[in-house]
This record gives sequence, C-alpha cells and structure tokens, in this order.
Amino acid sequence: MTREPGGTPLRRRVLVAMVGVASLAVVLFAVPLALSLGTLYRDETAVSLGRDAAWIAANVPDEPLGNASMALPSGVPHGLTVGVYSSEGKLLYGHGPAASKVVRNSVDGRPHEAVEDGYLAVSAPVPTDERVKGVVRVATPYDTIERRVHKSWMLMGGLAVVVVGLAAAFALSQAARLARPLERLTRAAEALGSGDFSIRAPHSGVLEADVAGQALAATARRLGDVLARERAFSVDVSHQLRTRLTATLLGLESALARPDADLRAAIETALTRGEQLRTTVEDLVRLTRDGGHGDAAPLDVVALLNDIRDDRHGEAVTVNVPIGLPHVAASVAAVRQVVQVLLDNATEHGAGEITVDAADLGDAVAIEVSDRGPGIPEGVDPFVRRPDAREGHGIGLALARSLAEAEGGRLVLRASSPPVFSLLLPVSQARTGSRGHAAS
Repeated sequence: MTREPGGTPLRRRVLVAMVGVASLAVVLFAVPLALSLGTLYRDETAVSLGRDAAWIAANVPDEPLGNASMALPSGVPHGLTVGVYSSEGKLLYGHGPAASKVVRNSVDGRPHEAVEDGYLAVSAPVPTDERVKGVVRVATPYDTIERRVHKSWMLMGGLAVVVVGLAAAFALSQAARLARPLERLTRAAEALGSGDFSIRAPHSGVLEADVAGQALAATARRLGDVLARERAFSVDVSHQLRTRLTATLLGLESALARPDADLRAAIETALTRGEQLRTTVEDLVRLTRDGGHGDAAPLDVVALLNDIRDDRHGEAVTVNVPIGLPHVAASVAAVRQVVQVLLDNATEHGAGEITVDAADLGDAVAIEVSDRGPGIPEGVDPFVRRPDAREGHGIGLALARSLAEAEGGRLVLRASSPPVFSLLLPVSQARTGSRGHAAS
C-alpha cells in the first residue's frame, strides 16, 4: 500500500507566509500609529483651544469681572463652551460648570488643560498687571476627538485590509508560479516511472526548478539509453547462446542420423561446445552482474588469447602476439566474448585459415581477427543488427561492438576483403610484460 506524502502544499505555505508577513508588518506599524493618533488629536485640539482661550482672555473688558452686564467678545468659534471664572474658580458669566479644577490650577498665571465631565477644557488667565483676577475656560466635547480618532482608525483598518488583500493576491500569484514547475516535474517523474524516457520539463523562469527539470530530463535520457542498451544486450546474448546451442544440437543430430558417424568424436565435439557455452554463460552473467567492469586487475592479453586458442579444438586458428605486449584496462569476460564472436563469425562466414594478431600501439593494444573469406559486401555495415544471419553476419558483431565500447575500446572493420576486424583496447596504467610470443 502506497502511503500518501504528508505536509502542507507549497501554495498554502507561500500564501500563509506572505499574508502573515504582511499582517505582521501592518500590525507593527498600524498599532503604534493608531495609539499615537489619540494623543496627536488631543494635543492638536488642546493647542487650538489654548489659542482661543488666550484670544478671549485678551479681549475680556477691563471692567470688574463680577459685573453682571459683561458678555463674551464677538467672534468666538462655534461649538465651544466658553466661560469666565473668578480666581477662586467660580463661574462669573458664559457657560461651563459652576466650579472648575482646571480654572483653579490657572491661578499660577499659566494655561492648563484637563478632561472634565466629558469635555477637553483649557484655561487661560486674564492678563493684568496685578495678580490673577479672572480665568477664561474654553472646552469642547471629548467625544468629538474620539470620533475623529475612530474615523482615522477605520480608515487605517480599511487600508490594512487592502494591503493584506493585495499581499494575498500577490502570494497566490507567486505560489502558483513556484508550484506550477514543481507540479510539472512531478508529472514528468511519474511519466518517467511509467517508462516514458522522452520527458522534457518546460522552461519556467524559476532557476532551481529549471535546473531540476534539466537534471530530470538528462536522467531520463540516460535511463533510456541504458534500457535500450540492456534490451539490445539481452537480444544479443540470446542470439549468442542460441547459436552455440543450435550448433551443438545439429552436430549431435547429424552424428545420430549417419550410420557411419564417429559418435565418440561427435560427443567430444559436443562437450567442447558445451564447455564453450558454459564459459559464454559465465562471462555474460559476470558482465551483467559487474556492469562490464568487474575485473579490477589489468588484463593479460597474451594469456587470454592463448587460452582462447586452446579452447577451440580442431579449428585452424593461429595466434600471433609480440614479446612485451602490455596489459590492458578491460574486463576478461568482455574481451573474451568479443574475440569469441569474431572467431565464430570467421568460422561461419569466412574461409581458410583464421589468424589472430596482437600489436602494441603505444597507448592501446590492437587485437585483429582475419580470415581468407570473401569478406563484407560494399555498402554493408556488419555491426548493424540483422535477425536473418544469412544476409550478413547476424547480430553477434553488434554485441561485440557494444561490449568493446563498454570497456572504453573500439571494434572496427579495418579491411573488408579479406575481412580484418580490429579490437582496440586502452593500455593499463601499470604496463607489465606479457608471457612472450605464442603462435599456433
């Protein structure tokens, strides 16, 4: 049972993060500003009331303040509560409470302000050359200031909602922009898991997503190439095994069908082919398990070629190697299979004596297999896989080339008639001497 991955979707993460940051920024800036607005508006109103109180105090007549016929000067701003008080804080004329604390505080000759009975009141002493004889009190309802503050708060709240809304819209846009390439990568990965190796992640403009898409596409190409090689390798291997097994069975059937056949010789030939088949199976299994690089030690080409010559009983195979041939950096199993394929190809399609020559090329060793047959027709590529072996050299040569390339070497047709196939292998870093010259 597949477990669904947990966690929060990227779109939601980006949305929550950006809206959270915007909301936090709004709170950090708006709350102190909102709190300071109350003080700002009160101070502004108090300053305005102080100017009005000073102006009225300056225009109070010099008559005795207790005269009942006295009146406030004209031009007093509308909406203000204005009263003239004695130095003891009692209302003489105008409007206001009968007694006022803020008025009593002004006996020191300085203006004062305070909130009294729901009003913001400011007092200013009447200017005289003697001690304070009267005080002017100017007041305005405090809820007027509060309404102004609340209105500003509502405006700030509306702006905050707009800011958070814009942040949310931007977050949704960015979340979609960031999540879309990842979602495409997910679909591409699912397609890759289903066997589609042609996936290509489109360009998104997001560097990390584009790099991941390119890496996934490159991985898909490599996997496709590996799978294609593995499939071709499987086909080639089955061909090699089937060819050797068929030859063994045909030899036995031919011996049984002929009354004068030498059954002992037929059995010995079948056993020899069986040993070769077992060696082929072991080599191919080793190549499959080790990826073609299972042998860490340098390969002694002389010893390998002599062993191959000894295994091919009854076949006219001549092996020529020079003295001091260096070891190569290649797998024993791979090189043996390549040479066996070339020898089988020469035996089946060639004619005359088969010769195996080795040569030191400095940074590489060349192993050449030739025979005296008609060779390869002009315009025919012997390394192209052909299911019908009668039209060419089958698919064994394709397997041989793939094995050679897997070892970092090359397999080429150096001459077409008579045919000469050349296997080039890189020399090992530790150049060591060979076993000497061998010929048969």
